[in-house]
Amino acid sequence: MKSSSNSNISSLESHLGFWLRFVSNHVSTQFSIQIEKEGVSISEWVALRHLFQSTESSTAELISALGMTKGAASKVVSRLEEKLYVKRVSNQVDKREQLLTLTSAGKAIVPRLATLADQNDAAFFECLSQSKRDALMGLLKEIATVHQLKKLPVD
Repeated sequence: MKSSSNSNISSLESHLGFWLRFVSNHVSTQFSIQIEKEGVSISEWVALRHLFQSTESSTAELISALGMTKGAASKVVSRLEEKLYVKRVSNQVDKREQLLTLTSAGKAIVPRLATLADQNDAAFFECLSQSKRDALMGLLKEIATVHQLKKLPVD
């Protein structure tokens, strides 16, 4: 029986993907801990942030923006409704469709959560100069564009 040589097998640490995932997991975990203190999950934060930048959104638009299944998005919306951050309103153009909009409580919590996101980013990336942060952001955006990555990270 022929023995295989381990010298031809790359180490985990030799892959960019390993380091991206390693750093991303730590950044995301810390942010998740911070926003959970506010009673919000990552997927709820992403939905709130999407709704904050648009006055109203159909469920289909939210599903598309989040890259979630209809069932998963429905659960997120239901939780946000229970927390009184989101409400459904009638679409004036198509009465059969309901639109999602932030309540005053929803509009109030988004800036607080955004501040936590900014602080989390600063805590992890302040060790890099602004030019290095800009370069890293540019490279990651370029990779996302080239590979047409659209689904938002919600977990």
